[in-house]
Amino acid sequence: MAEAYDPGNIFAKILRGEIPSHRVYEDDAIVAFMDVMPQGAGHTLVVPKAPSRNMLDADPATLGPLFAVVQKIAVAVKKAFNADGVTVMQFNEPASGQTVYHLHVHVVPRFEGVPLKPHSGQMEKPEVLAENAGKIRAALGG
Repeated sequence: MAEAYDPGNIFAKILRGEIPSHRVYEDDAIVAFMDVMPQGAGHTLVVPKAPSRNMLDADPATLGPLFAVVQKIAVAVKKAFNADGVTVMQFNEPASGQTVYHLHVHVVPRFEGVPLKPHSGQMEKPEVLAENAGKIRAALGG
């Protein structure tokens, strides 16, 4: 049996404004904000406001708007960081590496010859996150 969605997860708290975040984009359905434990400069999370644990239990109507914003953020982070490419990752359940149980997509600018940093649990300095968020907002035209 599938696990139930927990409205106490950290992304739900961020969406409700209970935990601060460095937001780069928001519309009626989606929020994008900086990952506080980035695997590379500009690592952004794209999160639907609709509650679901992951893609396996999400309402299919959530996925179109989510991935339209993922594309928009991918283009913006590539431009903002003058990256060679962009990695887009999405995990479903513990065996896949999912650790926060609210559907989300990772968007990470990538550079030739530079590996992703491990997800070490090391938090980035808030001023670095704020600066990177500003670069992405500028690339989005905002």
